[in-house]
Amino acid sequence: MQNKGAIVFLAITLALVSLYQLSFTAATYKVKKDARIYANGDLSRELNYIDSIASLTKEEWNYLGFTFRECQAKEINLGLDLKGGMNVILEIAEEDVVMALSNNSSDRNFIEALRIAKERRKESQAEFLVLFQRAFEELDPNARLAAIFATPELKEKVNFNTTNEEVIRVIEAESQVAIDNGFNILRTRIDRFGVVQPNISRLEGRGRILIELPGVKDPQRVRDLLQGTASLEFWVTYENSEILPFLSQANDALREIIKVQQSQSSQAAADTPSGGVAQADTAAVTGTESLLDLIARESTDTTASGTLQEFSQQNPLFSVLRPNVSEDGRSFEGSVIGLAHYRDTAKVNRYLAMNQLRAIFPRDLKFFWSHDPFKYDDAKTFYELHAIRVTTRNGLAPLDGSVITSARPSTGITGSDIKVDMSMNSEGAKEWALITGNNIGKCIAVVLDGYVRSAPRVSTEIRGGNSEISGDFTLEEAEDLANILKSGKLPAPARIVQDTVVGPSLGKEAISAGLKSFLLAFLVVLAYMVFYYSHRGGLVADIALLSNMFFMMGVLASLNAVLTLPGIAGIVLTLGMAVDANVLIYERIKEELRAGKGVKLAVADGYRNAYSAIIDGNVTTLLTGVVLYVFGTGPIKGFATTLVIGIITSLFSAIFITRIIYDTMLKRNSTLTFSIKATENFLKNTRINFIGLRKTFYVVSAIIFILSIASLFTRGLSQGIDFTGGRTFIVKFDQPVATTEVASALGEVFESNPQVVTYGSDNQVKIMTKYKVDEPGIDSEVEELLYRGLTDLLPAGLSMEEFLEDYRVGSETVGPTIALDIKIKALWAVGISLLVMFFYIFARFRNWQFGLGAIASLVHDTIVVLGIYSIAYGFLPFSLDIDQSFIAAILTVIGYSVNDTVIVFDRIREYRGLYRKRPLSEVMNMALNSTLSRTLNTSFTTLIVLFAIFIFGGEVIRGFIFALLIGIGVGTYSSLFVATPIVYNTLGKRELLIREKEGEKEKK
Repeated sequence: MQNKGAIVFLAITLALVSLYQLSFTAATYKVKKDARIYANGDLSRELNYIDSIASLTKEEWNYLGFTFRECQAKEINLGLDLKGGMNVILEIAEEDVVMALSNNSSDRNFIEALRIAKERRKESQAEFLVLFQRAFEELDPNARLAAIFATPELKEKVNFNTTNEEVIRVIEAESQVAIDNGFNILRTRIDRFGVVQPNISRLEGRGRILIELPGVKDPQRVRDLLQGTASLEFWVTYENSEILPFLSQANDALREIIKVQQSQSSQAAADTPSGGVAQADTAAVTGTESLLDLIARESTDTTASGTLQEFSQQNPLFSVLRPNVSEDGRSFEGSVIGLAHYRDTAKVNRYLAMNQLRAIFPRDLKFFWSHDPFKYDDAKTFYELHAIRVTTRNGLAPLDGSVITSARPSTGITGSDIKVDMSMNSEGAKEWALITGNNIGKCIAVVLDGYVRSAPRVSTEIRGGNSEISGDFTLEEAEDLANILKSGKLPAPARIVQDTVVGPSLGKEAISAGLKSFLLAFLVVLAYMVFYYSHRGGLVADIALLSNMFFMMGVLASLNAVLTLPGIAGIVLTLGMAVDANVLIYERIKEELRAGKGVKLAVADGYRNAYSAIIDGNVTTLLTGVVLYVFGTGPIKGFATTLVIGIITSLFSAIFITRIIYDTMLKRNSTLTFSIKATENFLKNTRINFIGLRKTFYVVSAIIFILSIASLFTRGLSQGIDFTGGRTFIVKFDQPVATTEVASALGEVFESNPQVVTYGSDNQVKIMTKYKVDEPGIDSEVEELLYRGLTDLLPAGLSMEEFLEDYRVGSETVGPTIALDIKIKALWAVGISLLVMFFYIFARFRNWQFGLGAIASLVHDTIVVLGIYSIAYGFLPFSLDIDQSFIAAILTVIGYSVNDTVIVFDRIREYRGLYRKRPLSEVMNMALNSTLSRTLNTSFTTLIVLFAIFIFGGEVIRGFIFALLIGIGVGTYSSLFVATPIVYNTLGKRELLIREKEGEKEKK
């Protein structure tokens, strides 16, 4: 084996990297396990324990030089279906941007053109602005868009002589700026939800943004915050020294309030058997929740020392809000009046909102927290509190982001003094000159969505609207601030077109089911390899499979990939398919041994002869995975990621690691065996006349194909909301329920009966409705109607909040626009996959007939799987909806089927070269019979894996796995009885002509 040293080095390096990456997951798992032991079932104590570790610096806690928060960022990500949370697709609608750019014009033709374009876009893939211009000109061919868009904001780009085409180009450019700014704003907003690994990315659709928030428990807050328009404001501030005396007074007042409450509580305990009435009186005194209860309930350190407890009692405000002063008590300059741990910010807010404390501070004082953690806090857990001064009569900011025309980072001569250059329009320049002139020496706070992003100090009056903002920035910080300033121009809100809520209970069930199916399938595959290829050959193959699993998880961790339940299915499926490479190698070695070669030569030739089939088979599946990744979103992307990584690592493990092991064993003269007596000659002496039976199987395939087409045209398919648009809810009851009863109860509130199916157990249902799917922003209304309709089936006295938390396991909303996009993407994905397969096979086998045979086989498999779904939906006890997961299954079937077909073709190509004078039908029959053992072995192993997932993998992916089971069965059949016979029929005449010409040449 050549380059053995390099391969050993690569394997060791890959193993060390995988071990390093996976060690972060182990480190965070240990902390979480310790937290569960410490909490003993108390969730708040468990979270406090983890928070306390997360707040430690590197000097106090670190793993390989990383803090706990940094380790969490490097651990294996769990997707929404495993962890619970929310998946949101937002769209910054171009019609809203166009309306805003027109200054909300009331022109009738303009408004009607917007309406028509919006309706037409549901059935068209054309750009919205193209549809809008077309509709506008249809309504009035002589109308000019310049009359509508010659606004003060666009006066430099649009005048009354500007043509409609030029106006559209301006609007398109402004829309793109708005969409880019919207992305920047949403990226900053998702940091507020407290999730460890949020994800935000742009989708291909114009203005589409995908946001994934694992662990989110308040979906409505997410919807409200993400859909709001940006609020960029400039505020005048107080100096820290001006507010510090008031803070001291507030701290003293808070101490006295607590003492009064303690006295009242003691008196109440002495005077009454029960503290209920006294408790109410105490709350009435302060006009808010009892501070004693607040402190007892929200204490951040239950094991604090006596000294710390005494300080907290004497300084209740300063114990959670550290004044911004030096060690000798002098106040620092600036608008920051204090710092608080992120766990204490809510408590500080409640303290400062108390009527007794609010009366101490100036009436024009407001408090805003910083968006980013304190710069000099290594643990990134403390946030600054800024003192804002209200200078307007209406209480609004004196200047907002609508006046910003441009912003960009800049550097000084040395390149070290990084600033942000900002320009304003004429109106903003006048107000900015007034604000800066009246506040020289003070800070101006730049506030986005209620959080301070920067608070630069004014050194002089700024005229002309051109300013420099300095603040000891890094280049990245300056770029972020510039983007935020530009984002103040966002004229339209982002609308949610799809959101999926996954409850944590579903996540726990998914994890349990996924792990069970994975472990069972893995053990079955390991045992089968030992059984079929003897203890030595089987154990070496098992080492390769274990190495593959280890490498795969290490690569997933290093890429920060998200592991979803379909992702787990992809891993298990990859393990089943990884057997194929070992099977090909072993079957080749066995052929060489039967030919009389020695073990050492048989191993070398077996590997060499198997390379072609292994590479061709895996590359075709790899191409399918790439197409799946490009066209998929969310869980499908996770499936594709694990599939692609698994194919690469399985190739490395099966080809190189096993070869190194065998070379080492051969050097030690170890006895090698690759079969047991029962399997030694299994399917090796078959003489099946596949080509002779082709017409019979043509008829069988034609009947199945026609039945499938007939069912597709008559019954159709059960399209999921991915393809139709609508809302889906998964509800779990305490007792089994009848789906008809649920549908009838909800029909009264949803105006028509929704589709209801049993989902998993008898007490869990999946509810699908198209109720007001076109209307955005009514999610809370629909959830309330769902609760109201199911009230009679729920426990008495159950509140809506309890229902949403404990009984609504998950929900999903898909708008009709995105549903159309998904249909188009699905067709593109399947079409491109078929095209890629054809050209690859054509390039490898140098005959278009092989490409035709493979494509015909794939079309056959796809139609048959669709037909079975069409015939079976409504009869089987699990969902057979056609959705994104089903498209993933179809593409996987395509990849697997072509893998099977290519390996047969590879043997045909080899035999055509070896037996040039034999009839083509004989050559093809020999090839098919010689690969029969490998075909059935791989199919059997993969089907075992899929059956394990189907049985134990849970309801979430049962329909997905059903498609794979049918597809792999049909794919195995078609590679034997469809693909090769079609190649024979199309290649046979050409082959006869070539051989006749060769015979005539020999005669001459």
